[in-house]
This record gives sequence, C-alpha cells and structure tokens, in this order.
Amino acid sequence: MAKAQMPSDSVPATPPPPRRRSRVGLFLFLFLLVVAGGIVLYVWGTLHFSYSDGERAGYVNKFSRKGWICKTWEGELTMVSSPGTPPQMFPFTVRDPAVADQITRGTGQRVALHYEQHKGVPTSCFGETEYFVTGVRAVAGP
Repeated sequence: MAKAQMPSDSVPATPPPPRRRSRVGLFLFLFLLVVAGGIVLYVWGTLHFSYSDGERAGYVNKFSRKGWICKTWEGELTMVSSPGTPPQMFPFTVRDPAVADQITRGTGQRVALHYEQHKGVPTSCFGETEYFVTGVRAVAGP
C-alpha cells in the first residue's frame, strides 16, 4: 500500500491552540470564595465569642422548642426584684438539649440561668434572642 501524498500547495492542518480560561471567570470564582469564607468566619465568630455573660434568677415562665427548619429552645424567665414591683421578662435561647432538659425539670422552681450574650448573630436559625443559656441551677428561697 502506498501512502497518500498531500498536494504540495496545501498546508498541513495544525491543531488549534489550547483554550485558556478567562481571567474574569477565575477572578469571579476567587471573589466569591473570599466572600463565602468571610461570611462563614463572621458567623463562627459571633457564635463562639461572647459579648457578655452573667446570671439571671427567677421563674421560667415559658419554654418551648421553636423553628421551622432550625429547632431551638426559646423561653422567658420572670424576674421579680421586690414585692409589689412589676416582673421583668428575660427572653433566652437554649441550643444544648442537656441544658433544655435541666430547665424543663426545674419548671415551677426558682432557678438561676447562666447566659452568654452573642451580639450580631446573622439569622434566627441559631436562636431568636442574643442571650444563649449555657447552664442552670436551682436557687433556694424566694
């Protein structure tokens, strides 16, 4: 078999150069990656660093598990400073099921709730209030 010969006046076909990715697409991808990383870092920071912490004592007035997708325990603590004064309500959020169980068992008793205040939490998926209860103990006396 003889090889087919190309006519001398035709130029052999060269493959097209490899296509380079657009720098705009790469810049957009990196920009979106930095923005997403910043959002994740912000949410992590608001949930792990507390603005303040303390204790509030009173009677748990309302306590229920709420949320469409993200379920959290939400409650109100009724605080009475002295007889004859109107009670103050302290709204709080509980994310730990063990602490929620302790609060449920302490219903009807005077309790002290240890809380941490987290300012700037971006969505109610983490809790409806900025006060996150981390501990509970029974308090004797009125």
